[in-house]
Amino acid sequence: MQQNVMLQNVMLQNVMLQNVMLQNVGWDSSPVRIRIAWTGLETRPTTNYKEFSAANPQISPRTRFRSCKSSGSGLDHYSRYTVPYVLTRHAIAIQYTTTPPALSNFVCTTMDPKFIRNFSIIAHIDHGKSTLADQLLLKSGTITQRQFREQILDDLDIERERGITVKARSVTINWTQDGQVYELNLIDTPGHVDFHYEVNRSLAACEGALLLIDAFQGVQAQTVANAFAAIAVNLEIVPVVNKIDLAVTRVDEVLEEVETVLGLDATDALRVSAKVGLNIESVFDAIIKRIPAPSGTADKPLKGLVFDSKYDNYRGVITYLRVFEGCVKKGDKVRFMREGVVNDVLEIGQFRPQMKTCDELGPGQVGYILTGLKELSKVTVGDTVTLFHNPATEALPGYQKPKQMVFCGMFPIDATDFEALREELQKLQMNDSSFSFTPETSDALGFGFRCGFLGMLHMEIVQQRLEKEQEMDLIQTAPNVTYQIVKRDGEVMIIDNPQDVPDAGIIEEFREPIAKVSYIVPSQHVGTIMQLCQDRRGIFKGTEYLGPQRAQIVYELPLSEIVYDMYDKLKSVTSGYGTMDYEIIGFTAADLVKMDILVKGVRVDALSTIVHRSNADRRGRALVKRLKEEISKHQFEIAIQAAIGSRVIARETISALSKNVTAKCYGGDITRKRKLLQKQKEGKKRMKQFGEVEIPQKAFLSVLESAKDD
Repeated sequence: MQQNVMLQNVMLQNVMLQNVMLQNVGWDSSPVRIRIAWTGLETRPTTNYKEFSAANPQISPRTRFRSCKSSGSGLDHYSRYTVPYVLTRHAIAIQYTTTPPALSNFVCTTMDPKFIRNFSIIAHIDHGKSTLADQLLLKSGTITQRQFREQILDDLDIERERGITVKARSVTINWTQDGQVYELNLIDTPGHVDFHYEVNRSLAACEGALLLIDAFQGVQAQTVANAFAAIAVNLEIVPVVNKIDLAVTRVDEVLEEVETVLGLDATDALRVSAKVGLNIESVFDAIIKRIPAPSGTADKPLKGLVFDSKYDNYRGVITYLRVFEGCVKKGDKVRFMREGVVNDVLEIGQFRPQMKTCDELGPGQVGYILTGLKELSKVTVGDTVTLFHNPATEALPGYQKPKQMVFCGMFPIDATDFEALREELQKLQMNDSSFSFTPETSDALGFGFRCGFLGMLHMEIVQQRLEKEQEMDLIQTAPNVTYQIVKRDGEVMIIDNPQDVPDAGIIEEFREPIAKVSYIVPSQHVGTIMQLCQDRRGIFKGTEYLGPQRAQIVYELPLSEIVYDMYDKLKSVTSGYGTMDYEIIGFTAADLVKMDILVKGVRVDALSTIVHRSNADRRGRALVKRLKEEISKHQFEIAIQAAIGSRVIARETISALSKNVTAKCYGGDITRKRKLLQKQKEGKKRMKQFGEVEIPQKAFLSVLESAKDD
């Protein structure tokens, strides 16, 4: 017989239990052996046993438990078969049995939703989101000092290498306040504009958000964008001024910016330093008192939002779930409402911060489920999970499908890796739903995929993850944005590949995407930014001074002028102090043309681009010049041309490799030398006719490099 009971008023002090009363045990005449497991101590976790009889249900304050350590070495190994999570210095449940207890997972009871808080941390890039998340985990005892490392939630290699967050991560924290244990579900979000879809997904699973602001830099472009995104979904926002330990801070000015720019009440704004752990307890207090508890009851049919997922080679699809209504338990048969897939729940658990199993998730809780599903296409982010035998009548709203605006081609260097690349892209898409791909072919590169991204940084991250994590050897073509073409018969085409542009004779109108760009820069750089935007066909919309030393400038710019190198140019001209945020507002007609590149008279489709006619000559000259540097010499002369239709607008020539065929002639008649030179000339002519030009991988990114040189 094995049962589970809750303990009341359990406090660990010097590895002793005090005031422990077993409730509703149902004693019989058999002795009872009790197992108590805890983590979060400075020493290695232990499991302790003590036998009691019905005559002695009270555990004495002086009772010591005999230590029974496992053979494992460390918390991660040990906690696989003991309690997944118990608060530091607090035990919340025990397990007892009439026989020596087997090593088994701890049974987690559903917590009352009024003691649950779900929140995100949102901020501009590099304002300290991950550092604050680290401190919340450390202060709550979720991790020990020995386990602590910077950016503990950033578990991707690329995140730790670049020092940025690219994937939202959830973690469950237990915090005791006024004698009550609260369950806090934290979602750490990215800060770069290219990952705004990750932020929006996180906000949909929360009731509140901590808005983190640098004590020196103040309100930045992404601070504004993320704050308004949280306001749009009616979240409770708690302003937090971080880095108050800096030698130079502007706390009062920053709080004034919060009120004037964001329209938030900064009276109760928190002042913390995540780096040194200053005032972190006030953050817990604000989360519990100011962020509302989730709504929902356990007696209604299950409604769970799939807010993320990933693929494990051994366990299949791991589905990240936020429960809004009802409960889901291990062994339940669940249905994904959008896809119609039905599976049994094989495992259920929470992130603490590693995956820890439990028996059920109730309303307001965040965790994961394993169903053994191996088909990647059967789980979509934004889907609703419900019970098969007691289904919900309506699905949750889910997420708006992201619109990819930057596209490029990815081709395997080895043609036999095409199917392997498809499989890896499917796995990556499951973990990053804002990324898309479709098969395509290229005369120069063979079979590959046309991939869509939210921005240039997003594209770089996906490429590096494929190359480093999956060890794929890729050729990546130059990126371009999405265009619209109105044909003479009224049909509207969506173009994300220059190869798909129809003949100029049937095009009535060529449209390009326009973005509203907000810059926040030091006042002395206003003129420089305005000149930069004017050179890129920008339309000025307004300027607002946020204080005596900072201004917000708003422009409307073609997206193609932003995605390549605008962020780099902005940081360069403002000495690193300028920030920007943009949103797509629509399409507008423009004088656009398709520029083809011909190598030895043959059009290379992977090098074609769409450019504005006024910039075509300059871009064409820059591109062919760059290609001349990248393509090595051959035994014959190579002509590199940029053309619009049949009109060549730029040309560079790579001379042939020269060999001195007359070196062996030490004298004699001049006709002997002429004969050798004529033979060489005829050979090079034949080679030029039949020879193939080998274009290196780097040359396909020359389109991007030439754009940066403009």
